[in-house]
Order: sequence, then structure tokens, then C-alpha cells
Amino acid sequence: MSKLDLLNPTNSTVIFIDFQPQMTFGVASIDRQTLFNNVILLAKAARIFHVPTILTTVETKSFSGNMWPQLLDIFPDNDIIERSSMNSWDDPKFVEAVQATGRTKLIMAALWTEVCLAFPALEAMKAGFEVYAVEDASGGTSVAAHNAAMRRIEQAGAVPMTSLQVLLEYQRTWARKETYDEVIGVVKEHCGAYGQGVEYAYTMVHGAPASRSLLRK
Repeated sequence: MSKLDLLNPTNSTVIFIDFQPQMTFGVASIDRQTLFNNVILLAKAARIFHVPTILTTVETKSFSGNMWPQLLDIFPDNDIIERSSMNSWDDPKFVEAVQATGRTKLIMAALWTEVCLAFPALEAMKAGFEVYAVEDASGGTSVAAHNAAMRRIEQAGAVPMTSLQVLLEYQRTWARKETYDEVIGVVKEHCGAYGQGVEYAYTMVHGAPASRSLLRK
């Protein structure tokens, strides 16, 4: 498998690491509401395209709190791999879950970038996996910490991504009608100006009715 190959729903898996309240409190590299939006966008992309998804948490009861409920709602049937280690790759259950997917392209998002993303990303690449780090769905304890971690893993071979890029790389063509409506729904809900442009084109150019939620306002 080559990094020149585009991501698709059959060659990749998505991994969410330590999206827990205490970890969120420490994020200072990105607006936390923006981070939340991007993480949920990425999660919905994985759900729409039925991409294997791994959820893992650290020290839930003693420090970090439960995984974000919004993530759990998107993946209600997924087991959560609970760890004590900062580095997910140190936990055999995590490594086994990655290997069980049969995928070599790992799309990773984590809190914090400098620890919970960087450590397993480096280990996964050493083990022969390709890592795609979702930069805008990960956060560090400072801008410097986040940027330094991203540079470190990029120099080691990781590929930086954004949540929207993952969604559109999976969709690839608007002729893919089986996922079209759900993808457009995610774009309108989570993609800001792009979503507003889609809404405008639908209603003002193509004459689609305004959504009921807009009419109620």
C-alpha cells in the first residue's frame, strides 16, 4: 500500500484516542468548539462509509472522565479500549484491534497531539502502518506543542489531513448516490461557509424548499 493511494472506505480505519473531558480542558492549540465540530465531522464520515473505527480512552475513572457522549452516540456498538498507558500502542488490546481491521492506513485523531497522537503514530509507522494524522481534529496543550508534534510525525512519515478532507476523499465523486445525501447533510451541519454555500445553491439556485429548522427561526 502506498501513501500515493487515496483513502477509501476499504483501505483505512479511523482511530479516536482520548476524547475525554479532562483531556479537552487541556487543549489550547485550537478553539475547543471548533475541535469538537471537526471530531464529530470525522466520526460521521467514518459512520457514513462504514469504516472500521477504534475508540480508546485512558484512566477514565481516576482522571480523564468518559469519552464524549456525542462520539458514543455515533458508534453505539463499538467497544471502548480502556488503557492506563499514555501511548495507546503500549496496550496489547489496542494493537490487536488495529491488526484485526486488516487495514494498513490508520487515520488518527487524538488529545493531546504531543502525546496521545505522536506516540502511537510513531510506533504504528515503525510497525509498518501508514498514519494519516487529522490535524484539525487533534489538539495540544499549546500551539507550539501541537505544531512541534505534527512536524515530528510528518518528518517520520505521517500524512497530515483535515476532517473535511477525509469526508470528501471517501465520497470522491458526487455520482456516488448511496452516500450523497448523508455527506451533504454533514457538510451543511459541520462545514461552515462551505455548508452555507451548499444550502444557498440548493434553495436559491435549484429551488429546493428551505429546511423546516430554518423556517421555524
